[in-house]
Amino acid sequence: MTERPRPTPQNPLHERYASDEMAALLSAEHRYTTWRRVWITLAECQRDLGLEIRGAQIEALRRVAGQIDLARVAEIERETRHDVVAHLRHFAELAGEAGGILHLGATSAFVTDNTDALLLREGLELIERRIATVLRGLSDFAAAHRALPCLAYTHFQPAQLTTVGKRACLWAQDLLADLEEVAHRRQRLRCRGAKGTTGTQASFLTLFGGDHDKVRELDRSVAERLGFPASWPITGQTYPRKQDTVVLQALAGVGESCHKMGTDLRLLQGVGELSEPFGDAQVGSSAMAYKRNPIRAERICGLSRRLITDALNGPLNSATQWLERSLDDSSNRRLVITDAFLTCDAVLTLAAGVASGLVVRPEAIEARVRRELPFMATETFLMEGTMRGGDRQLLHEVIREYSMKAHAAVSAGLENPLLDAIKQDGRFGLSAGDVDRLVDPVAFTGRSAEQVDEFLAEQLRPAISGHQPLETEEPRV
Repeated sequence: MTERPRPTPQNPLHERYASDEMAALLSAEHRYTTWRRVWITLAECQRDLGLEIRGAQIEALRRVAGQIDLARVAEIERETRHDVVAHLRHFAELAGEAGGILHLGATSAFVTDNTDALLLREGLELIERRIATVLRGLSDFAAAHRALPCLAYTHFQPAQLTTVGKRACLWAQDLLADLEEVAHRRQRLRCRGAKGTTGTQASFLTLFGGDHDKVRELDRSVAERLGFPASWPITGQTYPRKQDTVVLQALAGVGESCHKMGTDLRLLQGVGELSEPFGDAQVGSSAMAYKRNPIRAERICGLSRRLITDALNGPLNSATQWLERSLDDSSNRRLVITDAFLTCDAVLTLAAGVASGLVVRPEAIEARVRRELPFMATETFLMEGTMRGGDRQLLHEVIREYSMKAHAAVSAGLENPLLDAIKQDGRFGLSAGDVDRLVDPVAFTGRSAEQVDEFLAEQLRPAISGHQPLETEEPRV
């Protein structure tokens, strides 16, 4: 009876959002090819330390390392109910006589955990480059708008002034911290090494006739050939699951930063100051043809929330490992680690496109500044009027009355009349030119422009200089 192929469910994360590059890193083909790399590495190190393994056998393994028949593996796994054994037997079938040297002294976790450490490293390397790409876009944007005054908001209510570039540096600073954390976690990764079934190395001690030095050298050389500075010195059957925790938390930090940026962009697009890229043929609504929705920023926020919650699984898996190991982490890790890397990749790909294509609306920004700045300048008017001979208490009351009327006018959608009122009130002793000079927006931005220059020159640009830039990708949908 011919077995019908299983239906394939939709996976929007892969189909719509994540990059082909990250998908390839997390593909079955790459994982299982890496399993074979790890098996061959073990055999090479064992041969170097004197085990009866011939060079021709190693070469035979290398020749077939890329030949993976997943249908044959699935057939074996249906019988064995063990994925590593299924792949081991398939590899051995292809290698012929050389298959007999595979997996000497090893347990399944030797293959899976050392491979996982390699995949974590490769995934973090790509994430670093994606963060650097976003930062490069934000750096260019911040530099271009370093001195453009705009309203700063607290509680989403107008506060004082900042600049468009200074606000972008808030987003960039968060992502710069993420870049440093991701790089730190990548550099701190360790593989499991050669530890045997429960971490005691008993099987390898037997293979090497009780020679402790050779067992230690095997563990060291496996780590070195896999590109790690060291293996974990103490393990149970697996590497400590806290390693997964800190990696997932680093990825969640990226989601935290990008969600903040995406939320800010949505708010600013809502008030007309800033907008994300919008395609010429893009449709905002099936009913409201005029809509220009911030769908990229919304997608960044939605995926970032998922990324943040993925990180909860790391400590739960680590905390619930029994003694030397239990298997309930396995099914969870298969889902969560892949999901987190795909999601983080998708978030950063979207963020890079947004950062490099942000549209500033100077007229809208200026109009909002013009409406609110007179209120911010009232203390300046009070001090100037007093220094020119006015009664401080009287002028304070005058400003309060003018401000209440001005608030009412602004709330009604009218122009702010406060400046005209001050200009026309002789009690302040200020000419129209004096008032206009005192409300120059640039004077209210403090050191914003200088802070942008200093941050970009001293912090951001040096941090990303060593990262090869990635092409900015347009969303598939």
